[in-house]
Amino acid sequence: MTLIIVAIIVVVLISWIISVQRRLVAMDENINNAMSQIGVQLSSRFDALTALLDLTKGYAAHEATTLIETIKSRRSVITATSTPQDVLKQEGVISEALGRISMVAERYPELKANENYAKCMNAVDSYEKMVRTSRLIYNDSVTKLNREIRMFPVSLLAAPFGFHARDYLEAVEEKADMPSMK
Repeated sequence: MTLIIVAIIVVVLISWIISVQRRLVAMDENINNAMSQIGVQLSSRFDALTALLDLTKGYAAHEATTLIETIKSRRSVITATSTPQDVLKQEGVISEALGRISMVAERYPELKANENYAKCMNAVDSYEKMVRTSRLIYNDSVTKLNREIRMFPVSLLAAPFGFHARDYLEAVEEKADMPSMK
């Protein structure tokens, strides 16, 4: 009888450990997916930004060429394994480029009035909204994982299974000071 009780306790304990590990893996994968989505949207935003830069070539060829080369050299791909700092660095590159494009557009009102310029700016803004939504999803997923691995008794299993607290994507302060692109 004692052997049966011990066997039941062992089976319950092993089932619980498997359940915890599976739940932590699912949460970790949600974070990786959210980071990948941010990467896809930042890539699309870079593409829209490149189209915008192509439009500025006709007005300020030297500035546009220099900016395109700068962006190409500083651009990196955001993947599931990227860190929040990688995302912030890429958003900084985009913000800098948008600021410089805005300066060119102020000097050339006909550029600002160009229909293609307006379409590209709308695309850049649209991707920015998607990035913001994905940032919220990422941070929500990080909160769930961090909360789970800090709570007893899961905290006993998290580190041995290789799970650790993840960093949040912090707000970019420069975005509040960005000039209007319209």
